[in-house]
Amino acid sequence: MSGNDPKSLIRVARDNGEEASAAPVDLGARVRALRKERDWTLEQAAQKAGLARSTLSKIENGQMSPTYDALKKLAEGLDISIPQLFTPPSKAQVNGRMVMSRRDAPVRHVTATYEHDLLAEALTQKKMLPYHARIRARRMEDFDGWVRHDGEEFLYVLTGTIRLYTEFYEPVEMSRGDSAYYDGTMGHNVISISAEDATILWVTSLV
Repeated sequence: MSGNDPKSLIRVARDNGEEASAAPVDLGARVRALRKERDWTLEQAAQKAGLARSTLSKIENGQMSPTYDALKKLAEGLDISIPQLFTPPSKAQVNGRMVMSRRDAPVRHVTATYEHDLLAEALTQKKMLPYHARIRARRMEDFDGWVRHDGEEFLYVLTGTIRLYTEFYEPVEMSRGDSAYYDGTMGHNVISISAEDATILWVTSLV
C-alpha cells in the first residue's frame, strides 16, 4: 500500500469488515462533516490532529491529497479509525420517528400470569418492545415451563416485590428500583411475592 495513496485505505476498510460505499468517498467532505459533527473550528480540529490549519483546510477543500501520516493524525484527532475516514455513515438521513402512549388508553394483553400494557404499539418496525406489566403469577407452577424468546431483555421494578427465576442463575428477589438485563433465549419467569400484584417495566429487543 502506498503511503501517499488515500484511495488504498478504502481497501483497508473492506479488509477490516467495514462497509465502503460503491462510489468513491469525498475525503474532504467527509473530514469536514466529521469536524462539524464535533462542533470544532478548523483551528480546533487542526490542533487536535497535530496539523497546520492551512493543511487541514486544503484537505477539506480537496486541494491536496494527504499522506498516510496525515491521515493517521486526522483519525487520531477525530478519535476514529483510518478506514472510517473513507466510510460514510450507513444512514445519511436522520429519522424523526416518535409516538406517545397514554396511560388511560392502554393496549392490553392479559394472560394467566401477566397483564401486559403494550407501549409505543402504534410505531412499526421498532427495534425494541417496551411494555408495562402487572405480575399476576405467585408461584413457578403457574407457568407452563420457561418463557424464552429471541433478543435481550431489560426489567425494571416499579412497585411491589418480585422474584426473578432464570435458567442458569439462582432466583433473585427484586424490589422497587431494582433492574436486570438478561438474554431472552435463557429461560426466565417472574412472580410477585408481595401482597399486591407487582408492576414492572419490560423492554425487549427485537432481532
